[in-house]
Amino acid sequence: MSSPKPLRSPSPQDALLALKRALPDGPIRLHVPGAAAEPLAFAEALSLDPTLGRGITFAGVWIPGVNRTDWSRLGDGAETTFAAPEWGDSRREGRMKIRPLGYRQAWDWVATSPLDAAIVQVAPPDRDGRCNLSLTADFTAAVLERPIPVIGLVNPALPVVRGAPSVALSRFLTWVEAERAPATYDPGPPDAATEAVARVAAGLIPHGAVLQTGIGKLGAAVFSALTDRRGLRIHSGMASESLIDLMNAGALADTPGAITIGAILGSPALGARLAGDPRVRMEGVPVTHGFDVLSRIDGLAAINSAVEVDLFGQANAEQVGGRLMSGIGGLGDFLRGAAAARGGLPILALPAETAGGKHGRIVPRLGPGITTIPRTDVALVVTEHGVADLRGRDMDGRAEALIAIAAPGRRAQLAADWDQIRRAL
Repeated sequence: MSSPKPLRSPSPQDALLALKRALPDGPIRLHVPGAAAEPLAFAEALSLDPTLGRGITFAGVWIPGVNRTDWSRLGDGAETTFAAPEWGDSRREGRMKIRPLGYRQAWDWVATSPLDAAIVQVAPPDRDGRCNLSLTADFTAAVLERPIPVIGLVNPALPVVRGAPSVALSRFLTWVEAERAPATYDPGPPDAATEAVARVAAGLIPHGAVLQTGIGKLGAAVFSALTDRRGLRIHSGMASESLIDLMNAGALADTPGAITIGAILGSPALGARLAGDPRVRMEGVPVTHGFDVLSRIDGLAAINSAVEVDLFGQANAEQVGGRLMSGIGGLGDFLRGAAAARGGLPILALPAETAGGKHGRIVPRLGPGITTIPRTDVALVVTEHGVADLRGRDMDGRAEALIAIAAPGRRAQLAADWDQIRRAL
């Protein structure tokens, strides 16, 4: 016996009202997806009618630089796993709560924390009534597998991605069609220092490697520096515009699954390019970020960045000048996975100084506050001045290797600082 066909709502406002009627009276925790699946039509509806969000707390994994909506202002508050400058006031007021979770941990949070309902954005249904998840597969299965009502947001602006999962239209309590350009991401052109760092990092990566990069200018610059390689594969939480450079250069392996990703974050041209590519496989976070998967990928090269690294090898990737600016994301997942993989390269890459040389980014000690990555998980640190391989080194050897890739004008002071630190230990 087939499932009953869900009713179509005339508008996002009507869909939210239908959801409220279907749930018991009381507060509602509503999952809102991030990345390119952010339901911007619902954000618009809630901003136009503030009464719609009363009684609703929003929860989701929203990415700084991609998802700019402050959902906490559209209801009774919100919870997420990243901080962002746009949400700073709401966080300080207690409206936006930040959970310090890595991506794999965030999957468990989405899969098990209290939720009353969810919104899922999809491409229009095919003739069998199935809706393609399109540009974003990361956390969606964690929501759809839960016995909670789901609103389907059918967005004709989304491409049907051949390698993405799908969901039956009948899974939705109700659905609404609203065409909106999905959230995009453009890190902008890299500066000269970032390009120099990328060239050094690229020098570590052989033909046939499996690449992961984080969000930001560094990952894009690394991809641009690898166009002469052959047989590369991608296993990453996201694909961004720079992937096109590798595709155009013929650098990627021509096998199914050679591009395994959780989300596509870029221009409509990137989405269209990847939509029909048989190498693309869209997967959820347990595949893209799971240690049991990553540790079995021979030659996994994980290239990520941080705000600063200290002489113990600890890294801060979340705060700048004492201000919380981001979150943990997949940084720890990929560093640990690549470290355990045969031939893996867990790379943390960053310019030796901030723009204009105002501050060093190889520092004696991290400042008070957050240590994002412990020293046990930092192995290869790259700046434009070289590579510090910390694997197997004692404490003094680690500090010496890091000082050697710091900005030349800062090395003498760093050496003096380390001498003082080690004597006090």
